[in-house]
Amino acid sequence: MVTARAAATFEPVGRSAAAARSFVRDALLGWGLPEVVDDAVVLVSELVTNAVVHAGTAAEVCCLREDGTVRIEVTDHHPERGLPSFADVPTTSSDHYADPDGEGGRGLLMCAALAERWGVEYGSGRKTVWFRLTLPAHVAGTRYALPATPGGELPRSSGPVHVAVVQLDDDGRVLAWNPDAEALFQHPAAAVLGHPWADLALWPHTPDTGLGLAATLRLARWEGGYALRRADGTAVDVYGVQVRLRDTDGTPSTLCLLVPDDQRAVLRSPARALPGEKAESLRLDLLAGLGTAEDLDTLLQHTVERARDLLDGDAAYLLLTTDDEAEFEVRAATGLPAAHRRHTRFPVDTGNRYDSPRLPSVHEDLATRPTGLPVLDGSGVRSLLTVPLKVEGRLIGSLGVATAAPGRYDNEDALRLQSAADRLALAVESTRLTELEQLRRGSLSFLVEASDLLAGTLEHEQTLALMAQMAVPTLASWCAVYTNGDHGAPASLAFVLHEDEDRIDPLRALLDKTPAPDTGPTHGARFWTAPADAAHGTGLADGPGLTGLLGETVVLPLTARNRVIGLLALGTPAGIRFRQEVLELAEDLSRRAALALDNSRLYSERTATSQALQRSLLPPELPDIPGVEVDVYYQAAGEGNEVGGDFYDLFPIREGTYGFAIGDVCGTGPEAASVTGLARHSLRLLAREGLDAPQVLRRLNAAILDEGSRSRFLTLLYGELTPRPDGSTELSLVCAGHPLPLRLRTDGRVDRAATPQPLLGVMDDLDLTAERLVLAPGEVLLCVTDGVTERREGRRMLGDDGLAEVLTGCTGLTAGAVALRVQRAVERFAPEPPSDDMAILTLRVPTQRTA
Repeated sequence: MVTARAAATFEPVGRSAAAARSFVRDALLGWGLPEVVDDAVVLVSELVTNAVVHAGTAAEVCCLREDGTVRIEVTDHHPERGLPSFADVPTTSSDHYADPDGEGGRGLLMCAALAERWGVEYGSGRKTVWFRLTLPAHVAGTRYALPATPGGELPRSSGPVHVAVVQLDDDGRVLAWNPDAEALFQHPAAAVLGHPWADLALWPHTPDTGLGLAATLRLARWEGGYALRRADGTAVDVYGVQVRLRDTDGTPSTLCLLVPDDQRAVLRSPARALPGEKAESLRLDLLAGLGTAEDLDTLLQHTVERARDLLDGDAAYLLLTTDDEAEFEVRAATGLPAAHRRHTRFPVDTGNRYDSPRLPSVHEDLATRPTGLPVLDGSGVRSLLTVPLKVEGRLIGSLGVATAAPGRYDNEDALRLQSAADRLALAVESTRLTELEQLRRGSLSFLVEASDLLAGTLEHEQTLALMAQMAVPTLASWCAVYTNGDHGAPASLAFVLHEDEDRIDPLRALLDKTPAPDTGPTHGARFWTAPADAAHGTGLADGPGLTGLLGETVVLPLTARNRVIGLLALGTPAGIRFRQEVLELAEDLSRRAALALDNSRLYSERTATSQALQRSLLPPELPDIPGVEVDVYYQAAGEGNEVGGDFYDLFPIREGTYGFAIGDVCGTGPEAASVTGLARHSLRLLAREGLDAPQVLRRLNAAILDEGSRSRFLTLLYGELTPRPDGSTELSLVCAGHPLPLRLRTDGRVDRAATPQPLLGVMDDLDLTAERLVLAPGEVLLCVTDGVTERREGRRMLGDDGLAEVLTGCTGLTAGAVALRVQRAVERFAPEPPSDDMAILTLRVPTQRTA
């Protein structure tokens, strides 16, 4: 007769065997049959593996509880697979018999060895392998016994002991509520039946770690402490035992037995086996109930909490070794002071040969002989049990469980915990390697992105901002960048960023009051306590904006081209420590950021130098000329870090006469700048010596040729202007290879104001002549460089005709308006920005002279 049934189907994927093992274990434990769990799990694992891996089909697992036995069936959909051959069956009699040494028939051979009965049934397109395990007879009597306890150490009870019995359905709603539950929690049954258990249970929440209430209710068995809400709103601490059940229809539910926490001895399971009972019967399983761990931290935290509970401890911790196996790092802990919970590091070898981390050890009383482990400082524990985690003989970590009472553990506990740690170590190492690989890939992606962003700008301030934004919040909660001053001056705070914008100003104010860190070594991170010391010294640590702000702070040098150009400070919130992987990634980022910062500094210095040189090649200001309006527009092409070749000048020669020039030196940069400076200053000097325009240009041509290989050819429009008493202005012009000046008459006509002549810096003997014209009131003389006339869009070019057309529409405008109209026409001629330097000089004779 079948009294209970549970069934599940598993897809043909590699993880199905593990899922099937978990399913069978939960089902049998839920039925209260732990005696047959191990054999059933082994057989189901082999049979499901055969189905999903070798046969490649889905596997159906069905568990049936019968009177005195358990029958388990595994069905696949590949009936042509062979049966194993046995000694009394000829192996050649049928191709349906498999190789007895092959993996395909191993599951059936194990059925024959472990099961009371087994068999294979064939159907249409399916094959079912079943086996039956006999349930051991229940023997009346004591299952667990503890030694006699002195009366003073027995649990106390102020009156009758109430054991609340609560049954929950699969959704976590209350199905049953006994009178003791009403007495303990003051809720009548009618008020709680059908309500979620989560409304009453005050379950402890540890962020990102541990099991939640819903996950715990689905475990086969669990016991531990939490709190329940009474009818009056107060909370009462309880100790509970939860057992997962299934009814005859396979519907699961959870039975909870609860007592006040101070009476937990009523329900707590004994921690040791009976005399003569094998310790293997109480084998610890630190991975039970975990399922598939999503990350290493979840696995480790689950492990320490389960180790603490299974060994009836008050605290537990798990350490992992660093890559060089020289240090332990605290990766998970429970019941210890918060300061030691995460990422604390200390040497593996403490120097005490009696406390080797590579061997299991039992410490009966830490008050008598301390271990010296920093992780236990201030914890108050007395008994300690530690075991190593090893993979292929290599130490990867250490697991410790501790209690506040002395003498709690013995060698038998150490062996049980070591056996569990041996099974755990491989899972930890596998998960850690997976996490390290993910971290490595993430680090490479992070550094590639950082390099791209930092290479995308040469602006100094933007580079500082990008450095901080790449570090926060990926590496730290806040970041500060210091740049070194010139000539040994101390570093100065250049940029501050916090993941919470409201905390940037308080953080900057604190760092302004904190002396900048020393430059120190040229590589590696070092811890910096000055900000925290300054905050506590000034009483600002608990002030608004700084509460919980300062945890660990590290400083990394920004080293580029073999010198330290600044410092990168990274900080965490209070209670958070830097992981070694994060520090290593921060070092890589600091090296890339330092080079980008130095490049931006050099670029800024070069730009400043070029701009200063450019300004020196242009007149500081234009003189006021009576009776003539003058306006100039100048724009250098490029990013501002090169000196342009275009220039202009306007200067007095003698009383009532002024010289003006606009020119273009071939090329850009320092060589062009030297010719520009030579031309501009030579023009002023020669013109004031009384030479006329042709003579001035011939002398300038000779000076340029004297430069030899450093010379550059030069196009130049040079002229002298003299305002007349009648309101007109007389001009004398020489256009040496330069775009011709245009004259705008008052009726809108535009004509050329000069004829082309040879450029300078090419030939020794130049035949230059001055051309004279008179500008009447209202007329304009427009002088430009080739950056205006050669403005292009594809094959189109503005040219002289296009410029003349623009100038035609400028009748009646002032000199400044004319220059602005031409500049806008040049920019709008093509969507791309101008690629050549551009200079515009306009001279206009007003219709009415200024007195």
